[in-house]
Amino acid sequence: MTPSYIYGTAWKEERTQPLVELALREGFRAIDTANQRRHYDEAAVGAAIRGADVFVQPKFTYVESQDSRLPYDPRADYPTQVRQSFQSSLEHLGRIDCYLLHGPRTRAGFSAIDRDVWQAMEELTVDKIGVSNVTAEQVETLLKFAEKRPSVVQNRCFAQTGWDRDVRDVCRREGITYQGFSLLTANVRELGHPRIRTIAARHHATVPQIVFAFARQIGMTILTGTTNAQHMREDLASANIKLSPEEVLEFEP
Repeated sequence: MTPSYIYGTAWKEERTQPLVELALREGFRAIDTANQRRHYDEAAVGAAIRGADVFVQPKFTYVESQDSRLPYDPRADYPTQVRQSFQSSLEHLGRIDCYLLHGPRTRAGFSAIDRDVWQAMEELTVDKIGVSNVTAEQVETLLKFAEKRPSVVQNRCFAQTGWDRDVRDVCRREGITYQGFSLLTANVRELGHPRIRTIAARHHATVPQIVFAFARQIGMTILTGTTNAQHMREDLASANIKLSPEEVLEFEP
């Protein structure tokens, strides 16, 4: 089962290995990464988790979102690129529990290439597959043709869209785990509202802890990529905070 909190490893560069090691020491037992050297150092993640009992979730990323350090032959067909990237991730990480498509090539629907990629992912030796950066319509489309259904949808989560309500509704109905990222950084204005700060004060908690408590109560798995040890501890401790139904409603846009 996917843990409730996942440590995200994007944009950490030379600090990747020590920060992942720190996250493990502080109690994280799930790691999110991608075979996309432009924003991740997957090999450093692997060095940090080697031998640890953790949930590991990398991604396949299209060439348009990569730099020159590619994990596959860009001249190969897309199913071959998927297999090559997956094998590279497996060599980096030692294990893969869930494998994600980093995002469709189109903003609406699933292109023929996306379908080929998904079908290649269905054939991989991994228990769970999923997709990131999608709309509710794209999840619905995927469900219509997928032989192996997505186990996970991972999105940047904006308060102004009801915390990605449309996508979460599809996930809830279909039994798909919804993973939310950028819960703090994408919602700075909303989280500075006095009513959110009042709730935090009432629970003797930080605003981030209250946001994560809210997210868990509405069914999200939380991704956090904090680089601060105290914040790591506080993030995980938010699992002990229980908001009232009235407090949950205060987060509505």
